[in-house]
Amino acid sequence: MRDPFPKFKQLLKKTGKIVIVTHWNPDGDAIGSSLALYHYLKKTGKSVEFIVPNSFPEFLNWMPGTGKIVNFETQENKALKLLAKAELIFTLDFNAFKRLEKLGEVLASTPAKKVLIDHHRQPENYADYFFHDIHASSTCELVYELIVGLKGKDLIDKKIAACLYTGLMTDTGSFKFSSVNTKTHQILAELLKTGIQPQAIHSAVYDNYSAHRLRLFGYALSEKLRLVKDYPVAYFCLKAEELKRFEFQKGDTEGLVNYPFMIKGIEVCALFSESEGMIKISFRSKGKVDVNTFARTYFNGGGHLNAAGGKSKESLEATEQKFLDTLNTLF
Repeated sequence: MRDPFPKFKQLLKKTGKIVIVTHWNPDGDAIGSSLALYHYLKKTGKSVEFIVPNSFPEFLNWMPGTGKIVNFETQENKALKLLAKAELIFTLDFNAFKRLEKLGEVLASTPAKKVLIDHHRQPENYADYFFHDIHASSTCELVYELIVGLKGKDLIDKKIAACLYTGLMTDTGSFKFSSVNTKTHQILAELLKTGIQPQAIHSAVYDNYSAHRLRLFGYALSEKLRLVKDYPVAYFCLKAEELKRFEFQKGDTEGLVNYPFMIKGIEVCALFSESEGMIKISFRSKGKVDVNTFARTYFNGGGHLNAAGGKSKESLEATEQKFLDTLNTLF
């Protein structure tokens, strides 16, 4: 972490109005880390608001504080007023303004000091304070460390712990990814001391989907799974009409990209889905196969060594072909 805590404490001490912002299509780590920080700052007496660029999956609605979230897409005027008054803006779980679409353009022009808390590679240099570590399992892990560094560990209650646990769980594939280490488990142990129930949180996130989602997974696995000849690669391409057939809701393809890893020898998985006028892309890999650089180079994205995202404004067919034409650079 590049910023010394003493200097940051002084900034927080004299700051009144704070806004927290996370990335487009927020996931469990984005919402969990932001809400945890929101509740912590509230407990220290700060005026805090939390703005998302657009809506998040329904299976995260149970988390304490979701009713206070301002959606920029549907409440733009309110969000603009809050940002205009902000003295300090926390940007969580992203490191480039382009990850926020239109909201990113607004942030770039706001005079408020900015704090980056993130674990993705190659952050842009837009922030005044950086809490950045690519080795962290999640942004929730970094928020926990920030709270502890600010001598606020005693303020971590069940609400904050539940939010942090959710981000840790979802961003590590229920603690099975290589990003999980001893520090991750030490943090989990401290969170459990607050009395949260891991099985209840897991069930709230993963046992809260529709029957349509299960049928979508079945269809994708039986009809849309493609294996690449001569490469240890498997991928899915889902058209907008196919998603519509299964009454697609935000978050319904969560986790699908990982399923081909069950096939012996597969090292790279990808999911291309046609949504919101563009192609949304998820990449996953094993070992030293760098999908972060691949996503940044060819698909206007990025992320981690073994997990990255991207997007394309070309057709689904053209995007798929570009993927196949550039696969050799991964190996």
